[in-house]
Amino acid sequence: MSEAILEMRDIEKHFGNIVALAGVSFDVRPGECHCLLGDNGAGKSTFIKTMSGVHKPTRGEILVDGQPMNFSSPRASMNAGIATVYQDLAMIPLMSVTRNFFMGREPTKGKWLFKRFDIEHANKVTMEHMRAMGIALREPDQAVGTLSGGERQTVAIARAVYFGARVLILDEPTSALGVRQTANVLSTIDRVRKQGVGIVFITHNVRHAMAVGDRFTVLSRGKTLGTSRRGEITAEELQDLMAGGQEMAKLEGSLGGTV
Repeated sequence: MSEAILEMRDIEKHFGNIVALAGVSFDVRPGECHCLLGDNGAGKSTFIKTMSGVHKPTRGEILVDGQPMNFSSPRASMNAGIATVYQDLAMIPLMSVTRNFFMGREPTKGKWLFKRFDIEHANKVTMEHMRAMGIALREPDQAVGTLSGGERQTVAIARAVYFGARVLILDEPTSALGVRQTANVLSTIDRVRKQGVGIVFITHNVRHAMAVGDRFTVLSRGKTLGTSRRGEITAEELQDLMAGGQEMAKLEGSLGGTV
């Protein structure tokens, strides 16, 4: 497989006396979905923010295409081709799908002071890219708030890919979705991966990870518990790593069934 696009080496992050990350290593390669799993409090959010330029690591090294990087801001991370889609999606519900797709990067036509938003071009791009992701819009000027949660996730993913993302970090994209919407998002992840984009899929849902993941890394209390490739680990083994095998077995016994 190709060399890593993004590599995090021995990342530590301290907030005063609190150690949020304690030597985490992680990488993502072109055309793969690398799942980062962990329960609440595992350190996933801090790691995302360190990876995307929100936090600077206390120690450790970030590399893009093998070259050391020092992300001073999320913009610096985006300029390096690292895009993050957070749970809130950063969309305005009453604005159109097209306006949300191009928010802050509107294409214009005309010259000098007479430049204006090229809505025809923007609508065409939006429709084409949403269709490529498996979403057939009724019309590009419909309010983004009329779309389902899964469709809005797809808008955010398509937007990031269109604007040059080489690595796409997805923060719990299926956590608040129903079965059908989750299936749409997982299909979108698969489509983007096949385009050669590296996917970092952050989730606490093992089944969703197993559906699309090529590699799986489990994070617990700011440390990694290991990385496995598809076929090397089962869903049950991943769940045990996340929850702690002994604790889960004890809980199953007390409840008289399978958790």
